[in-house]
Amino acid sequence: MRAPELRGRGWLNTGGKNLTLADLRGKVVVLDFWTFCCINCLHVLDELRPLEERFGDAVVVIGVHSPKFEHERDPVALAAAVERYGVHHPVVDDGDMHLWQQYAAKAWPTLAVIDPTGYLVASMAGEGHAEGLSRLIEELITKHEADGTLHRGTGPYVPPAAAETLLRFPGKAIELPDGHLLVSDSARHSLAELSADGESLVRRFGSGERGEPFNEPQGLLLLPAEVAARVGYDVLVADTVNHQLRGLHLTTGEITLVAGSGKPWRSAADGPQEALAADLSSPWDLAWFDDKVIIAMAGIHELWWFDPSAGTVGVYAGTTVESLRDGPIPDVWMAQPSGLSVGGDRLWIADSETSALRWIEAGVLHTAVGQGLFDFGHVDGPAKEALLQHPLGVAALPDGSVLVADTYNGAIRRFDPVTDEVSTVDSGLNEPSDIVVTEAGDVIVVESSAHRMTRLAPGVVKTVTGERHRTERPPSVVAPGALSLDVIFTPAPGQKLDTQFGPSTRLEVSASPPELLLDGAGVTTDLSRALVINPSVPKGILQVVAQAATCDVDVEFAACHLTRQDWGVPIVVSPDGPSRLPLILRGVDEN
Repeated sequence: MRAPELRGRGWLNTGGKNLTLADLRGKVVVLDFWTFCCINCLHVLDELRPLEERFGDAVVVIGVHSPKFEHERDPVALAAAVERYGVHHPVVDDGDMHLWQQYAAKAWPTLAVIDPTGYLVASMAGEGHAEGLSRLIEELITKHEADGTLHRGTGPYVPPAAAETLLRFPGKAIELPDGHLLVSDSARHSLAELSADGESLVRRFGSGERGEPFNEPQGLLLLPAEVAARVGYDVLVADTVNHQLRGLHLTTGEITLVAGSGKPWRSAADGPQEALAADLSSPWDLAWFDDKVIIAMAGIHELWWFDPSAGTVGVYAGTTVESLRDGPIPDVWMAQPSGLSVGGDRLWIADSETSALRWIEAGVLHTAVGQGLFDFGHVDGPAKEALLQHPLGVAALPDGSVLVADTYNGAIRRFDPVTDEVSTVDSGLNEPSDIVVTEAGDVIVVESSAHRMTRLAPGVVKTVTGERHRTERPPSVVAPGALSLDVIFTPAPGQKLDTQFGPSTRLEVSASPPELLLDGAGVTTDLSRALVINPSVPKGILQVVAQAATCDVDVEFAACHLTRQDWGVPIVVSPDGPSRLPLILRGVDEN
């Protein structure tokens, strides 16, 4: 089919020009449907970078930003995110989800490929498509170069002017023993040690270049002194985009790799693993709890543990399903945990994609504030009614209460476990991402999009009754009763399904509310499933996790690949709805 025209509210990284498909004729165009809260979307940005470099004169990547949260509809916030994450291609602001619907996207992220003559030739959801996409691009380049329809040359990307600030999108911070602050200067790929006032640079760790040795670092943890003496480093760093943990020796400045193979996680392993061989996935924050390091493994919606002395890692809580479910760990659901703090016997968690504040105590996960993946807002009052919006940081206070960096509301919120009430301590901040409570009792906020550390002034705690929001993704209408769920997957060129270690595919289905599904929940190895939809439940979310393993064909040393996607599909039950729900994991037009 002809690719729908590219229409949006505005464009970034084009020098002010609104692009059309006619402007891109003669190029292979890759549309990347993303939203800047989504960790899987950030993974795809990293997968696309080497393809952009390799095929730069023949391929144009266009980011289509289709927002989930209300804050993400703000063009200023979008422009900041494009800089924060180093997006070096044009981005169209799809604030009204027009292109999302035109291209029938059902998940973040989704890739769509348009050939040089303007035809849509492939669609693929999720991450892990880099190798298959590369082969498809090679085929399209070969064909259209032979046909004379490929036009090589400079693309439409126009870089914005560089900004000069002391910090650039800082992520997390800790207080050092001498009272200085150590800050992960994420967009500058380094750590900055600041004076106690948070305004003067003392020294910097890392080259400042992406990947050398840091790549958008986030969480920091000052290890207990006896542990630091044993392992030879003082601070543990979540090197987020490198999918690794690094140790920093404060006296010498030496930086040591201590965990993570550098490859992103693709499949589960049984039991503890040797830390340096383990595949991690966007570690975002760190805490010392229960005599071990706990890692907020945002990329796969889990918490992991790390033993610095033994050099081992393993799963602590979560099943990789992206949703909200409490209970005994590890069999719980989380959604991009991004902030950790310890208060007494509790490990507090900012669970960003469910806009939730949660905690673990005595091996059980609880939710203090938060209602699910698609409900958010700025509402104070009783915890069961209160709403947050994509919080990234949390800090336990000595009195037992908890402060939350309510990032997309631009606020610092307070939860009181005694009264079970939520209040607003400060607002008008620019994407606060972490909170440091110093030994002296001062509260310092990492105000990420303002590129600074902000000291929280004592003030009057207020109650905010703001708007309640729900993500308005176009729902899929389905019929009650029998429903055929089909996940469509076509191996990439030069690949086949890999069955050498057992079944090559896996499908896990659940629902929210659970009673939406009368039959068909659970895990099978077939990508098609017969479901039974409850006619008495008018709407809900189908949670579908699909993966497919492939390997190269006709190659002496064949590489293996794993494609995976986690869908949360809003559905509306109607007698007139179809009895089949197709989801594209990877689909290619063979014509």
